[in-house]
Amino acid sequence: MGEAFRVILLIGLSAAALTTGALLLNWWMEPDRRLRRAMLKSLGRPAETEAFSPLEGRAAGLDFSGGQLAVLWDRGADGLVFAFDEIEGAEMIVDGHVVARVRRGEARKSLDVMAPEASEVTLRLMFLDPRWPEFELSLWNARMAAQGAGSAASPAEALRLGRRWLSHVEALLR
Repeated sequence: MGEAFRVILLIGLSAAALTTGALLLNWWMEPDRRLRRAMLKSLGRPAETEAFSPLEGRAAGLDFSGGQLAVLWDRGADGLVFAFDEIEGAEMIVDGHVVARVRRGEARKSLDVMAPEASEVTLRLMFLDPRWPEFELSLWNARMAAQGAGSAASPAEALRLGRRWLSHVEALLR
């Protein structure tokens, strides 16, 4: 009787340990956490401004102290780091239309449209790199809203985040 109890107890403890290990691994590999770790590794310090799209596995972050911008894709497995002088500009795209733009050598096209019912808000970053001329990051879309993922909880919040990114890029281009 004592031997059977020990075997059952050992099986129960093993199952509990495996379950705990699986939960910890799942927590560690969450897309948002994974992207944040990759951003920290790319920049070498925490980003001062960041935008994440965990469902797409994409992120962007600015490090003002180090003078660099990192873009990540493929859940943070791939990415590039650009110096500020390699940034060409940025655009806000709402439902397929460019609604605001900041570009080197051009006047700023200000965001004068607020779209509370937008189905997609995207930030496009442009670089002076022929191999990687642009990077698009979805700040909000209907799929993100359904799953509660992303940097913004609503189209209005996504537009505010995008406007803040445009302001940062404009300041960097001056």
